[in-house]
Amino acid sequence: MSASRQTDLPGGLLAGGTDGNELLTAEVGVLLFVLLAVLGITILRIGQLLWLHLFLGLLLLGPVVLKMASTGYRFMRYYTHNRAYRSKGPPEPYLRLLAPIVVLSTVAVFATGVALLLLGPSSRGTLLLAHKVTFIVWIMFTALHVLGHLPDVQRTMLNGRTLRSEVLTGASPGRSGRPQSLPTAEPGRSGRALSIAGALLAGLILALLLLPQFEPWLHYHRVFTGH
Repeated sequence: MSASRQTDLPGGLLAGGTDGNELLTAEVGVLLFVLLAVLGITILRIGQLLWLHLFLGLLLLGPVVLKMASTGYRFMRYYTHNRAYRSKGPPEPYLRLLAPIVVLSTVAVFATGVALLLLGPSSRGTLLLAHKVTFIVWIMFTALHVLGHLPDVQRTMLNGRTLRSEVLTGASPGRSGRPQSLPTAEPGRSGRALSIAGALLAGLILALLLLPQFEPWLHYHRVFTGH
């Protein structure tokens, strides 16, 4: 078994090693891409879709935290000289330079957004400007980050689908062309599914709990736009 397939934590729930971490990061990244695309549409139609913008912003917090946790875990294991993660290697140098900007701008854009929601329309002055500026910085550097990681994400997702199909058939062709037995379950699949579902559920619960905070902003927008 290669180092990348070794498990770093005991138990089937947390199995998967570096491959599992990479696949989790890719899967959450795809989910975020879809949700952020919808969020982008709400920005274009903010007058009619302000409620959806607020709701999605809170819903996204769960997957965003999970994405930062998965990449942060790889960072920690690599720089603490874990053999499997060291053999996996670091991202490209320019992606490592982008990473701190992406993380800081992500924290800033969501922190200012939540602060705006909690403080209400009276905070729309400097705080709203900060939210808009950090969003512009975030979207620029996140786009570069996504484009830089796109080949790796495609490869990771393809490898994940291949492994799942091999697990379902129960065998894969070896070098001799003969079937070789495989594990009866894909390592770490349950843990990844639960992590993503839990992140979405956490974001959903937060959005539902803060629904009453939407009304001041919706009322302000109705008065401001004359609707």
